[in-house]
Amino acid sequence: MAGDCVRRWAESVGRLLVVPTPIGNLGDITVRGLEALRVARLILAEDTRHTRKLLRHYGIATRLLSYHQHNKRQRLDQAAAELETGDVALVSDAGMPAIADPGFELIEMAIARGIEIDVLPGPSAVITAVVGAAIPAPGFLFAGFLPRASAERRRRLQTIAALPYSLVFYEAPHRVLPALRDMLAIFGDRTVVAARELSKVHQEYVRGTLAELLERYSDQEPRGEFTLVVAGAAPAMGDQLVEARVALEEMRRQGVMARDAVDAAVARFGVPRNEAYDLWLETGEHGAK
Repeated sequence: MAGDCVRRWAESVGRLLVVPTPIGNLGDITVRGLEALRVARLILAEDTRHTRKLLRHYGIATRLLSYHQHNKRQRLDQAAAELETGDVALVSDAGMPAIADPGFELIEMAIARGIEIDVLPGPSAVITAVVGAAIPAPGFLFAGFLPRASAERRRRLQTIAALPYSLVFYEAPHRVLPALRDMLAIFGDRTVVAARELSKVHQEYVRGTLAELLERYSDQEPRGEFTLVVAGAAPAMGDQLVEARVALEEMRRQGVMARDAVDAAVARFGVPRNEAYDLWLETGEHGAK
């Protein structure tokens, strides 16, 4: 079967082969993925040094060329020229290219030029984490990496706070604490699973609430690559909204500032921040002055 796969690729030139690579364990690459890397005339790699380790492990000698965040647009014409004479494979350091990794612009260019694209299935930290988290939801939303600045991060979180889907984020270890802190402020104290070092020796799923994980990683330095899976907004929050409104009315009577009152309602009742703010405005229009 592998030989037939090689012959089929060799007879059809000029395709862009999008090849997912292991997110940790080198054994997770598919047989088809290995064959694609062997028969391609060129591999465009996010980090050639990283990809060379994978190729060396499997005895693959295909030529490598860097294709990363800082040169991805400059490489488009060169990639198009290579595709005129044979298949080109695209890989990122781990997982599926173009999913929070370089690749989108190249795929977009290939579509615009009528170049055939073959996206191979394979390893994905998003899917692995969602399945392992096992948080009940009607679906999930992958939000990638959050902005570095807290104000921008909170604005991004605000736009998805009311969605019922599990929310999936990639995060670097040094930004896990700030991300959890802002999620708690915007989402309230929801269920969260931190999937760490997936498929690697020290893989673990840390389960709890945002407040619990914030406390854990305040005492224990986060290490490794994190995928955070956060529960979506509860589909029915009638009782919480009623209780939050009563509490907000009381805080308004006591002269509590708007931001502090909304923060308190989010943390205490687990309502989305935008709904808590709307309730605060309503107490000003219709509640006690």
